[in-house]
Amino acid sequence: MNLLSVEKLSKRYGEKVLFSDITFGISQGQKVGLIARNGSGKTSLLRIISGKDIADEGQAVWRKDTSISYLEQEEAFNSGTSIEDFIFNIDDERVKLVKTYYKALEKNDEAALGDLYIALDELSAWETENTINEILSKLNLYDIRTQDVTSLSGGQQKRLSLAKVLIENADFIILDEPTNHLDLQMVMWLEDFLIRSKRTIFMVTHDRYFLDNVCDEILELDQGELYRYKGNYSYYLEKRAERKMIEMANVDKAQNLMRKELEWVRRMPKARTTKSKSRLDAFDDLKERARRKPEDKAPEIEVKVSRLGSKIIELHKVSKRFDEKIILNQFSYVFKRNERISITGANGSGKSTFINLLTGELQPDSGKIVQGETVVFGHYKQEGIKLSGDKRVIEVIKDIAEVIPLAGGKTLLPSQLLERFNFPSHQHYTYVSKLSGGEKRRLYLLTVLMKNPNFLILDEPTNDLDIHTLQALEEYLDNYDGCLVVISHDRFFMDRLCDHLFVFKGEGEIKDFPGNYTQYREYEKEQEQLKRERQEAAPAIKKTEEVKSETTEKRKLSYNEKREYEVLEKEIPQLEAKREELNRAFTQEGLTPEKIKAITEELTRLQAELSQKTERWFELADFI
Repeated sequence: MNLLSVEKLSKRYGEKVLFSDITFGISQGQKVGLIARNGSGKTSLLRIISGKDIADEGQAVWRKDTSISYLEQEEAFNSGTSIEDFIFNIDDERVKLVKTYYKALEKNDEAALGDLYIALDELSAWETENTINEILSKLNLYDIRTQDVTSLSGGQQKRLSLAKVLIENADFIILDEPTNHLDLQMVMWLEDFLIRSKRTIFMVTHDRYFLDNVCDEILELDQGELYRYKGNYSYYLEKRAERKMIEMANVDKAQNLMRKELEWVRRMPKARTTKSKSRLDAFDDLKERARRKPEDKAPEIEVKVSRLGSKIIELHKVSKRFDEKIILNQFSYVFKRNERISITGANGSGKSTFINLLTGELQPDSGKIVQGETVVFGHYKQEGIKLSGDKRVIEVIKDIAEVIPLAGGKTLLPSQLLERFNFPSHQHYTYVSKLSGGEKRRLYLLTVLMKNPNFLILDEPTNDLDIHTLQALEEYLDNYDGCLVVISHDRFFMDRLCDHLFVFKGEGEIKDFPGNYTQYREYEKEQEQLKRERQEAAPAIKKTEEVKSETTEKRKLSYNEKREYEVLEKEIPQLEAKREELNRAFTQEGLTPEKIKAITEELTRLQAELSQKTERWFELADFI
């Protein structure tokens, strides 16, 4: 039974058609993801469905008494409103009772608490209290409930809006980029929360792991038309490739037929019969089909990388703190050529501070940071592009350079560079303020890359970018001949590009982990499991560890084990390179289902082999 029925919906802005005559329905309990390019109308569709905008034609019909919650990309906050008042401004008796309960707890009002315990029992509201407590705690909002909402950072405000949507417990939740401004732990918690939820969900997100794990259906908005895929993101990729192949075949067929019909049109006598007029009308329809080209073109990212010398950046016993908060404590590291590091950790753990220390925007309290003379930074900041509203798109590029050098001695004009980055000519003189959030992000990324950096820092680069742009960026970074440092909550993006982690654990502790994020999570799970097992059998394990410690101190690798270790040192990088090659193969055009299946099977086998050999390498490394 449909909770939402969208019927022949159309929307345009000026001459730009966002979508036309689209129809679909979403049934109770479904979890649906919407995929489309930046500027193609994703947010407009969500706003129309939620009632915050109107369509030019068609309608969105809700089943009677369906409650709706909508997480917008940006929400207006009123000064004088506390976080607690904002969150609990919900027309739900249980939620209001929980708010009263929290107030009584703060005042330690024992008389009121006694009555509230009874009321919470009678309404079965303890589950609501547990859920609210979980949401506020996991989104780092519980301890700041009395703060004014306007005093929060942009990321905190986004989390606050998300918390309210989740607490409202509506039948139907609409989420516009819900993972933006969340750290990785929050993303994985939200993913699990939505999987467990029985509510109906319709969302826009660029996070491919998130789509794959949460959604059971994908809608794609492509060239104003809607396509439906009854499966998760992996299923969508496979079926979309099939659709594109069929479309290309149909275009070729239409073009061949049109050439034959064109000869008839040219030979046709001036006196038109009813039959010939009908054939002419059919010819016009055929011409439209023949001209249709599947727009699957990703941005062409091709920029020059400045020469990078042997000395890059060296950190020697660097310390930094803000009042009592320790960010770095005697941290040392020497960056090497072509290094690819991902920085991860909870919000507020110091990731952005570390980046600002690298670039020189901040100075350490003690220690020394030495920067090589040839280092050219490209710093893509989380807050995005800062431009006046009356700046035109092409002026943004011309302000940086009138001629843009590319690799191999080639050059481009600003208009040509914009075309390559999927800004068609009719958008070049559009005001930046008129661009969508994703288009502004794509323009900002272009301004960073065109400065030819050899030390590229990307702070949450995946926010608001469409999946096609992300894939193009990943292709470019695969071949990037410089140092790369990434802060991101996008696990797919990090796993593909980075093979080294700085894990910010708080209080100045940074764990240097040799692997990608998924490997680190597996390592952490293994450590947690070992910790639980040791706690359950502490006396026996303690005795075993004492014996093992004595053995380990005396034990050295045998000749065969040393040889095995040396072989693994060579084999593991080769397997990782092969894995990256297979991942890139998924982005090729014209993949058949058989080819996709073969690549998937090979990738699964290779990943198992890599995990096994990596685990063995760790075992042997303990005795080196």
